[in-house]
Amino acid sequence: MGIIKVTNIRVFAYHGCLNEETKIGSDYRVDLKVKAYLQQSAKTDQLEDTVDYVFLNRIIKEEMAIPSKLLETVAKRILDRIFNEDKLVTKATVNVSKLNPPIGGDVERVTIKMTEKRKK
Repeated sequence: MGIIKVTNIRVFAYHGCLNEETKIGSDYRVDLKVKAYLQQSAKTDQLEDTVDYVFLNRIIKEEMAIPSKLLETVAKRILDRIFNEDKLVTKATVNVSKLNPPIGGDVERVTIKMTEKRKK
């Protein structure tokens, strides 16, 4: 087994329960960690034998582009796509952070973290 991390993916998106959030948008940060069998790719040196981090980044950007009220919904969509589209991934954890959230205080970010394992 091995771990691939894609961290500090910066995205501008339109998530939130307030009307203003879906109109003006906000800055977000996404961090992803996937667990997969990486020994084959270590031997073959071939991209098709590993989890392509370009692919992971693309999924995150595409799912973040779909407005949602809750960050939990976005995180679940990201995880679902990863498991549906890459059979090598056995476990994944995604952190979705809204930077400078409009919650009436000096708050740097709010973050949700969601982890899932491949169902056998």
